[in-house]
Amino acid sequence: MAARFDRPIAHRGRHDRANGVIENSASAFELAIAGNFGIECDLQLTRDGVAVLFHDDRLTRLTGLPGFVRDLDAATLCTTPLLGSAAGDCPQRLVDFLAQIGGRTLLQIELKAQKGAATAALAAATTSALASYAGPVTIESFDPQLLVAMRRAGFIGPLGIIVEQYVGKGEDYAGLTPTKRFALRHLLHWPWSRFDFISCDKTALDLPAVKWWAGRGMPLTAWTIRSPAEAAAARQSGAQIVFEGFDPST
Repeated sequence: MAARFDRPIAHRGRHDRANGVIENSASAFELAIAGNFGIECDLQLTRDGVAVLFHDDRLTRLTGLPGFVRDLDAATLCTTPLLGSAAGDCPQRLVDFLAQIGGRTLLQIELKAQKGAATAALAAATTSALASYAGPVTIESFDPQLLVAMRRAGFIGPLGIIVEQYVGKGEDYAGLTPTKRFALRHLLHWPWSRFDFISCDKTALDLPAVKWWAGRGMPLTAWTIRSPAEAAAARQSGAQIVFEGFDPST
């Protein structure tokens, strides 16, 4: 596992909106590969059960459309240009993304939390798409239930839990009681989630559970790193960096 994280990982690809390269786009992924970086990216599930590369639940920020990813079928979403893309990139199906990458670099794929039966459906769609993929790939999620769903779907590769401080308010924390936040913060789901690595918010690297697992050799990545100083601090914790907005190789 440690060898899988042998190079910095470009957060949502090596995107640069000011120059027309949008996050989670084919152009951003090619720039990551050109820089000899790994790729972190995000998966959502469309109305017709297709895994697609897209970060937000809502469509508006990245496409200008109203509603949610789960409201659209894949044919519609994947022919809708990403706002600001100089190349006219559209969101990709996971199968098309895998064909583009072709094993050229490590993939760190985040499964975005779903509602109800969509959790198992996203896991099944992801596992099916990866069945014939030969390149290095890891899967991660904030939701430990998605790790379980991936194992049940037959995925045998490395699975990672994403962890943060779980403080504050907002849509991301809807439904998370203090007890749930405590359990997630301290990785108390380990007995059943059985994660293989940890993907940690850079502000949470000092969490006792993160330090405990890292001290026992658990592979660790840190996000989102936006400067050389942040990179140096993360590496002192033994983490590989998931970066954006600067070139960590210079």
